Amino acid sequence: MPEECPPAEVLPDQTAACHWIVNGEGVFERVYGDTVPLFGKPLAELAGRSAASVIDPAMFPVWQERFRRAFSGEFFVLREQREDRVWSVAVFPLHPSSGTVYVGCVVRDISDFVRANLELRRTVMGALKSQDSQRARTAEFLHNVVGQNLAALGLRLDLVRMDLAATPLAASGRIEEIQALLESIMEQVRNFSYELNPSAVERVGLRSALERLAARVGEKFAGTVRVDVDSSVAFQPGAALALYEIAEEAVENAANHSGCSSIEIAVQMAGGSVALEVRDNGHGFDPSDMQEMGSGLGLLTMEHYAAGAGLSLSISSSPQTGTVVRVAVPEPQEGRPC
Repeated sequence: MPEECPPAEVLPDQTAACHWIVNGEGVFERVYGDTVPLFGKPLAELAGRSAASVIDPAMFPVWQERFRRAFSGEFFVLREQREDRVWSVAVFPLHPSSGTVYVGCVVRDISDFVRANLELRRTVMGALKSQDSQRARTAEFLHNVVGQNLAALGLRLDLVRMDLAATPLAASGRIEEIQALLESIMEQVRNFSYELNPSAVERVGLRSALERLAARVGEKFAGTVRVDVDSSVAFQPGAALALYEIAEEAVENAANHSGCSSIEIAVQMAGGSVALEVRDNGHGFDPSDMQEMGSGLGLLTMEHYAAGAGLSLSISSSPQTGTVVRVAVPEPQEGRPC
């Protein structure tokens, strides 16, 4: 004889998540799971009572607005944080066969996930700092050792060519070919050194660095990369470097992953402040997916540089409009024009 099937309420009542249903009058009609961590009251004190009578008065307006959004047909996911606990809260409309609209909520404790994500972010930030140091050392080696030795070799070949001026032209022509090859190698080493070494932004300025970035990405990107920089804007070196690193990450991400045909890098004054924007017309993404899945390495990199320079980073995106990465400088700075 088959075992009797448990009542349907057993499933939501014994899962790790907390569920509840609120009617149009704001009354908790059904409550499942442990509600104490979030509301400070057990489910027995919530069921059948109005939200206004059981939710902390300071938080009730927040929940009232959430219920209003759900009753209007909106489905949304957000995070609720209190001290060292973090919950993922899904709020959505329910449409039973009776036609009456209710609001459903599902709450999951994601504190462990958030702590693990924070630890991962710290690890990645440490790796990024180490990477920056290694890039600087490599760039210094290319510039000071390889580049200078190639330059010295070219000068010596020039002296040899001068000594051989009275000899047949074939020897002199061959030396000229070697010098041309050396100059080409030196130019490639110099460009590679600039790409590796963040201080290149300080030497050539933000505008020139962004134009070089656009040219480099444009060599492999099928679309267009435009740069529009207000030359009157000035930055402190640290801010300029951070803006460049964020722009580099955003541009390469757009070129490689967004499916776009156009990328624009703009640095402009707006409303008394300065902002860098990287815009693309690609397929975009749902920002809520980014919140739920956690920050990717690209976003972590941009957050790292923004936080280090005290900049404000925001990302907006949709499948219809593409993606905009925006970095705002708190206030105009006295520094080197970009």
